Amino acid sequence: MRNSCFENWSSFEMTPLQLCPCLLSILLVHYSHQLDDNKIPPSLCTGHPGIPGTPGMHGGAGQPGRDGRDGRDALPGEKGEKGDIGDPGESGFRGLTGDKGDPGDKGDRGQSGECAVAPKSAFSARLSEGRTTPVAAEDAVRFDAVTLNEQGDYSAETGRFTCKVPGVYYFAVHATVYRASLQFDLMKNGQTAASYFQFYGNWPKPVSLTGGSLLHLIPGDQVWVQMALGEYSGFYSSSKTDSTFSGFLVHSDWKNSAVFAKGEVV
Repeated sequence: MRNSCFENWSSFEMTPLQLCPCLLSILLVHYSHQLDDNKIPPSLCTGHPGIPGTPGMHGGAGQPGRDGRDGRDALPGEKGEKGDIGDPGESGFRGLTGDKGDPGDKGDRGQSGECAVAPKSAFSARLSEGRTTPVAAEDAVRFDAVTLNEQGDYSAETGRFTCKVPGVYYFAVHATVYRASLQFDLMKNGQTAASYFQFYGNWPKPVSLTGGSLLHLIPGDQVWVQMALGEYSGFYSSSKTDSTFSGFLVHSDWKNSAVFAKGEVV
């Protein structure tokens, strides 16, 4: 059929009616080969779209994706408000001892103390020459010739020492014994602190009797020498020998004394 249609194609012109059978033959031959292979061209049998199929089952979880790239640095944020003060922390361990520091500057001179001068108290007195009049028992012996009494603590009129500075005192009595035996007591506030005795045996020359004692006194206490017995009153004094009564402060208790708390100096 192909040969019959194109055999004389070059020699004459065909009319449209003559050309249609030839074109139809060519199409039949062309599609007959596809029909033989059970292949129907889509252009000859195009159907309507089918019904959507049933959704498939969910697939398993995929593997984790790769880490994304680092983002760009953002602009600095605004400064936040000051936070509340936190609770105090626990005390740490004690540190090591540091090095010795340099000496500091010399400080200012302090004020004067309550007592710039040490307290004093001392006296000494003797019997007047030729005074041999017997002294009655329990009477204070008045050593009337004062040789030292700067603080005025001893009274020649009464023969008594009156304490002003509290502390420990030492008292000493030196007696020249002549024409009679001698016995006397060292008294403190009417109580015997010490007793002394010397026998006289009609010797042609005087003998001596000496005694002393330490006493603790407070302001107002009194100390004196007192005859023990009337018949033993052999005190004697002359230009060559004396009978004396002396006393002085050994150490004071001035720190605890109301006298020196006011800054008074004796």
